[in-house]
Amino acid sequence: MIGIWAALLPIKSPESCTAIDLPALAVWALQFAPRVAIVEDAVLIEIGASARLFGGLEHLRVQIEKEAKELGVESIAWAPTGTAALALARSRVPDGFAAPLPAILDKLPLETVTAVAHHHGTLHRLGARTLGDVRKLPRGGLSRRFDKALLLGLDQAYGMRPEVYEWALLPETFSARLEFLFRVETAPALMFGARRLLLQMSGWLAARHMGVTAITLRWAHDAMRAKTAGTGGEITVRTAEPTQSVEHLGRLLTEHLAKVELLAPAGDIELLALEAVPIVQESKSLLPETTRQGEATSLVLERIQARLGKDRVVRPLLLQDHRPEWMQRWQCADEPRPRSAPGFHETPLPTWVLPEPLRLAERDNRPYYQGALQLLLGPDRVEGGWWHRVGDGEHAEQGNVQRDYWVALSRHAGLLWIFQRRLASDETGWFLHGHFA
Repeated sequence: MIGIWAALLPIKSPESCTAIDLPALAVWALQFAPRVAIVEDAVLIEIGASARLFGGLEHLRVQIEKEAKELGVESIAWAPTGTAALALARSRVPDGFAAPLPAILDKLPLETVTAVAHHHGTLHRLGARTLGDVRKLPRGGLSRRFDKALLLGLDQAYGMRPEVYEWALLPETFSARLEFLFRVETAPALMFGARRLLLQMSGWLAARHMGVTAITLRWAHDAMRAKTAGTGGEITVRTAEPTQSVEHLGRLLTEHLAKVELLAPAGDIELLALEAVPIVQESKSLLPETTRQGEATSLVLERIQARLGKDRVVRPLLLQDHRPEWMQRWQCADEPRPRSAPGFHETPLPTWVLPEPLRLAERDNRPYYQGALQLLLGPDRVEGGWWHRVGDGEHAEQGNVQRDYWVALSRHAGLLWIFQRRLASDETGWFLHGHFA
């Protein structure tokens, strides 16, 4: 079938730690097109129908070649047919569109097309050294002296007969393993192989239109280890939002691994996508949009959290509670944010709330704080908390309150938030509870 085919030929040397197996390479390639096949020692991709989705053929070609080299692909070739692309990749000829296809293929040796390579000895004795030499031989004689596969392979390479492939299928879950050919002594050095696994996972996520919110990196200790070291270890990294970004996940893994100490040298690693959820694609505007500079705030916070610790990066959370002391709490930045609580106060809320209300002096039943206070807004009654116990054990107290809040003006201190207690069991009087900016 005439189209736009790419043939990816991985590194064959078993001594290379960057070699990738064909099934893993096929899973990665499925993000670019649904027509991906494992053929002999290579992976074939037909991208003709997908080029527009990636910004054009040239943009897609650059992206495939860049990521494929990181995954350990040593030869990439492009051609109108899959068999031709595979032959060009074996010959290290990258472009099958630079000239008419027959002119390019005729110069290739017999070994580049498997169906022809099977009869290399006989064809060589007939004087054929290239694919062009074989095509010059009488087709009738070739069909009688050789099997049907020879002419079929030649015709498919030159686009004269359709090609039939068994397309690769996308797995439901993702897990990938990489074995090192050397012992890794430190945890940060694991990122050398973890990045390649992240690239594979990114391809799987893109093909499934999903993003991860949790990944796990596992490592197995080398066989020559102390018994106390155990078999290995693992770390789990979580994100606040689903992501496919290799760079972001790589930075988070780097920050976490910097705090890990290997109990023994590691021999291999495994990456798993623990939680994957669908990503809702945003509609693009027809009008030009201003390019946003820098990273999203959520990505920056995740990286800082990975560096400083989960409990060091927090954000305020508004709760559905009338009482100012319990209206807000702090939660970890990566925890899901619940729906915003509705407002309960009719008067404005202060910028700063005191940890403990401050008892105010009174003169003629009027509150004083650096002078007489003028009541501007109020009262705003807050009542509730009978269900709440403050403290532990014998010292626990009931959190029930009944207060009338006012916005008051002080000539020296500015706007203040004060209240007056109404419960008979409480100490009556006026209290300062907050300041306005």
